[in-house]
Amino acid sequence: MPPKHTETYGEFVNAEIAKLIVWYQAELHAGGYPLIAVMMAGESSILPLFPSEAVIPFAAQDAHATGSHTVMGVVLAGAVGSWVGAAVMYWVCRWGGRPLLLRYGRYVHISEARVRAAEQWAARFGPFGVFFGRLLPVVRQLNGIPMGVVKMDFRLYSLFTLLGATLWCSVLAWVGIAAGNDKQLLQGDLRHILLWLLGLISVLSLCYYFMVHRFIRKPSP
Repeated sequence: MPPKHTETYGEFVNAEIAKLIVWYQAELHAGGYPLIAVMMAGESSILPLFPSEAVIPFAAQDAHATGSHTVMGVVLAGAVGSWVGAAVMYWVCRWGGRPLLLRYGRYVHISEARVRAAEQWAARFGPFGVFFGRLLPVVRQLNGIPMGVVKMDFRLYSLFTLLGATLWCSVLAWVGIAAGNDKQLLQGDLRHILLWLLGLISVLSLCYYFMVHRFIRKPSP
């Protein structure tokens, strides 16, 4: 459904994402691990419409509370899904190369500046950049671009992607379970909800600033 004239495009997108979250939570028991993997694959591609912060914590908390799934299964499904999305990005960029990105990247919000920043990240951090990049917003979706362009060994890329994705999904699962054990949070205490959200956002923002933003703003030598 296209956005109404009275709402902005951003409001329309946010409303559709909210609907998707509600649908995901309602279908989790039926969709199980495959649904988690599909959601995480999308989050690791150029279409990150459904953030991992909304996928894994809810699934882990639900698994812990109801026993319908296992927390380990949720983590592994998330990691495998992340690898699938990252692998698609890698091979598209490896086969198409930099010219393809520069020509069509603007249609999916990948500018030349972002491609150049991703290449600088890859040149400096290599395999470690793949691993740590799985823990950072923005970099998580761009990781496959420079690694595919420079034709990094796919086995090495896959290994560090899986390791980083597993760690990230484990952290999110812990957050989901811990939040689920907070009685005030479950009862809708706004202060506790804000504390959880602000804590998570603060940690991610600091990691992004010190490991990505400061680095990519530096001029290339």
